[in-house]
Amino acid sequence: MKNKPTIKATILVVEDTPANMALATLILEKAGYAVLQAANAADGIALARADVPGLIMMDIQLPGMSGLEATRILKADPVTRAIPVIAMTAFAMKGDEEKMLAAGCDGYLAKPIHYKDLVAVVAARLGMP
Repeated sequence: MKNKPTIKATILVVEDTPANMALATLILEKAGYAVLQAANAADGIALARADVPGLIMMDIQLPGMSGLEATRILKADPVTRAIPVIAMTAFAMKGDEEKMLAAGCDGYLAKPIHYKDLVAVVAARLGMP
C-alpha cells in the first residue's frame, strides 16, 4: 500500500487566465500543496473566508474587482486578515511593488511564473524548507 503524501498547506490561487491557473496549480501540487481555485476576486474572497487557506496567490488584473481591491477586503476581515497574500502580476514596473504592499499584499511574483520562483516564494512565506 502506498502512503498518501502529506499536504504541506492549502494555497488559494485567484487567477482568471486558464493557462496561468493550470500552471500555478501544477507547480504547487507537485511541490506538495493542496490548491483551491478561483477565477475572479469575488469567488476568491468567498473561498478564503470559507476555507481559510495557508496562503493566497492573487492575480492583480481580474475581471470586475481587481486583485488589489480583493486584498484590501481580505486584510480588513478578521477571518482572513492573517492569510499571507502574494500578488502575481505581469506589471513589474517601478512603483508597482509599493502599490501592492500598500494594498496589503505580503509579497509579489512577476509573471510569467517560473517553477523555482513560485515554490521558493510560497515556502518562504509559509516558513517551510
